[in-house]
Amino acid sequence: MKPLKIVWQRLVDRRGRTCTRCGSTQESLESAVGKLKAALAPLGFEPQLEARNISDLEFRKNPSASNRIWIADRPLEDWLGARTGSSPCCAVCGDSECRTVEIGEEVFEAIPEEMIVKAALMAAAQTLVPAGATAASCCTPEPAKPGCCAPPRADR
Repeated sequence: MKPLKIVWQRLVDRRGRTCTRCGSTQESLESAVGKLKAALAPLGFEPQLEARNISDLEFRKNPSASNRIWIADRPLEDWLGARTGSSPCCAVCGDSECRTVEIGEEVFEAIPEEMIVKAALMAAAQTLVPAGATAASCCTPEPAKPGCCAPPRADR
């Protein structure tokens, strides 16, 4: 199986605590990885989640580093055409404003499972395109190139 790397980092303070939005994102990630295992196995992919802790000191220097996800070495936001922002969080985070993800007019403090699944499926799909082709060049113009997007023709 080919690994599909998912890396998530979040603040874990000296007492081992994290904020509620990171806790919610963790639940979303665990559920998403379970769904992705089932969906991607037939395609030869195995999602692999790596959770990284950042310290209080690292967080204070760069609060936007917390609750950050990369899929296949690209930020989640890149896959989804999203932006990052920030908003006040909780006592664990102190006065720092924590990372948010914005898609259109919608702002997410915790990352929903659906966003993680969508980004991971996009990452896996990108690696399925034949070498030297893009998804667009593979399937257009009609007719599709044999073995690319259309089933092989019976007359060959």
